[in-house]
Amino acid sequence: MSHDVKGERNSFPTSSLGYNAYRIVELSKCVIITARKVSGMNERSLLDISQLSRQDILDILSDAHDFSASKRDWQLPHPGLVANLFFEPSTRTHYSFAAAELGLGLKAEDYTPLTGSTQKGESFRDTCLTFQALGYDLLVIRSPQERYYDEIADLRIPVINAGDGAGSHPTQCLLDLMTIQEEFATFEGLKVAIIGDIAHSRVANSDYQALTALGARVVCAGPEEFAREGFPFTSVDEAIEGADVVMTLRIQFERLKEGMSITREEYHQRYGLTAARAQSLKPGCIILHPAPINRGLEIDSELVECPRSRIFKQMENGTYVRKAVIKRAFNLLPFREE
Repeated sequence: MSHDVKGERNSFPTSSLGYNAYRIVELSKCVIITARKVSGMNERSLLDISQLSRQDILDILSDAHDFSASKRDWQLPHPGLVANLFFEPSTRTHYSFAAAELGLGLKAEDYTPLTGSTQKGESFRDTCLTFQALGYDLLVIRSPQERYYDEIADLRIPVINAGDGAGSHPTQCLLDLMTIQEEFATFEGLKVAIIGDIAHSRVANSDYQALTALGARVVCAGPEEFAREGFPFTSVDEAIEGADVVMTLRIQFERLKEGMSITREEYHQRYGLTAARAQSLKPGCIILHPAPINRGLEIDSELVECPRSRIFKQMENGTYVRKAVIKRAFNLLPFREE
């Protein structure tokens, strides 16, 4: 059995982590890539969507599609230990990671600051080093601090970023891409409108980077106070005109220092995806939302489960994508390269 594994891949932008000196080992009918560490964190970590090449993204999506179909019962060749460290509340991300880990045959433990030694003054870094010392193979981490992973750049075991403040949310981005790919097969030439609290959204940040790199045209809309530097900004009605995908975002009140300058009712009418606005969407346009959803604020309740909505499909795809990302973290080749 021969395999063509390339150690150099075209990235968008160029990865700061890099790939180098692959060797291949066949193990229990799975092919494992062992990458020599170049510098910084373990190279199979997933911290920011920009570290992935276009091919990396397509490989992960291909594996995720396989997990949704022919590979539903596939498990890792050897069990491992995963710690889920969530320093912010989470439902979908946390529990889809848990479902993915269990589905892959992993042993997973949940850590929360309420029950851990951070209550006694232990630092974030020492907590991570502790799990490494205890023999854990992978950490899944969510933190309110942007780029928390800079504090643990010398960690030997891989880390999957489950969200860092308003910075990045790579696995949410990937599940959004999977949902769009299922609908349109390609990203090239699609118009994607992202509406809402762009400034504080790690999802908007990751999705904008990936979709633009994959050939989509992304436009953003919302109150000017929620604009993000460098992101194309327009009115809501202009953003949704001719859009193939409309993604609404919740207002992240927990990150607002002084609250909104308008009432919730005014926000809904000016910037929300109302039933009236939805009537102007072109045929075939789909509605996405990373959730949690504030029904009646950023989106009318009746639209959450309407025929255009793929919101709960996104959640389903989250488990498949996270299986694929975890599989990658354990140094396994994409299924189609086996």
